[in-house]
Amino acid sequence: MRSILPSPAELALPITDEGLAARLRERMTVVESALFEHSQSRAPYVTEAARHLLSAGGKRFRPLLVLLAAEAGDHPESDEVVTAACVVEITHVGSLYHDDVMDEADLRRGADSANSRFDNLVAILTGDFLFAKSSELTARLGADAVRIQAETFTRLVEGQILETVPPAPGDDPLQHYLDVVAGKTGSLIATSARYGARFGGASREVEDALTAYGEIVGSAFQLSDDILDVASESDESGKTPGTDLREGVPTLPSLMARASTDPADARLIELLDADLTDDVLHAEALDLLRRHPAMEEARAYVVAQAEEAKSHLAVLPEGSVRSALEAFADIVAVRSA
Repeated sequence: MRSILPSPAELALPITDEGLAARLRERMTVVESALFEHSQSRAPYVTEAARHLLSAGGKRFRPLLVLLAAEAGDHPESDEVVTAACVVEITHVGSLYHDDVMDEADLRRGADSANSRFDNLVAILTGDFLFAKSSELTARLGADAVRIQAETFTRLVEGQILETVPPAPGDDPLQHYLDVVAGKTGSLIATSARYGARFGGASREVEDALTAYGEIVGSAFQLSDDILDVASESDESGKTPGTDLREGVPTLPSLMARASTDPADARLIELLDADLTDDVLHAEALDLLRRHPAMEEARAYVVAQAEEAKSHLAVLPEGSVRSALEAFADIVAVRSA
C-alpha cells in the first residue's frame, strides 16, 4: 500500500505544540491506511478508480480537523474518531470526482483527473461508489451520525447544484454565491469538527461551538482562495493568477466589484461580462480588479469571518488545541498560498 501521509512539517493545521503534533501525525498514519482499506472494491478496476485521487495526495485537512477537534474531548484516541475522519475525507474525495466532471478538468492535485484518466461515466460512478462507502462507515457510528451525514450531504449537493445556475431574478448574486460556498465547503468542514468533538467525548457545548467554528472557517478558507486568485503572483502562491476570472467563475471580489454603481467601474464590469480567454482582455480585467476597492472589501469580509469563527472557541480551555484552531483562522484571514 502506498503511503501518502504528509511529512511532519506539512500538517495542514498550524500545530506548535510538538506533543500534540506528534499525536496527530501518528493518528493520521492510521487514518491514511484506513482510507485505502475502505476504498477497496471486490473489483480491482473499481479499486484502482476509487484510489486514483486518494493516491494524488492532498492536505487531508478534514480528517486532521476531526482528529484535532477530538483532542477537546476525553478520549481522542477512540476508534470512532478514526472512522469519522475516514467518513469526511471519503465524502470529500467522492465530491472531487463529480467536480472534475462538471468542470471538465484535466488535472487534479497535479495528476490526471479521474474523468481524464478514465472517462466521465467512470468518474461519476466512482464518486457514487465513494459516497456509498462513506455511508457504510457512517452507519458504524450510529443513527445520529447517519442523520448528520445525510444532512451534510444534502447541503453539499445543493451547493454543487446552485453553483451551476444563476441567481433567481431579484436574488442577491453575492448571497447566492455565499450559499454555494457554505454548502459545498462549509458544511463538510463543520461536520468534520462536529464528529471529532462528538466521538472524542467532548461536551455538547464544545461540540456545538466547534461545529459553528468549522462552518465559518471552512467557508472563509474558500473565500480567501477567491482573493488569492486575483491578488497572488504565480511565483509566490503556485497558482496561476486570474484563473477563475478567465473562466468566468464568480468569486467574492468579482461579485463585490459588480455591485458597484460608480460610473468609473463601467469598464471593469464590461470586462467581467466579456470572454476573458483573450489574454489582453484578461490582463486588463485582472489589473482593474486588483486595484478595485472590492479587493479590500473582500479581505475585510474574510478577516471578519475569521474573527467570528474564533469567537466560538471561547468555550474551549486555553491550550494547544484552541491555539491551533485560532491560528488556523488567522492564517485563513491573511494567507498567501
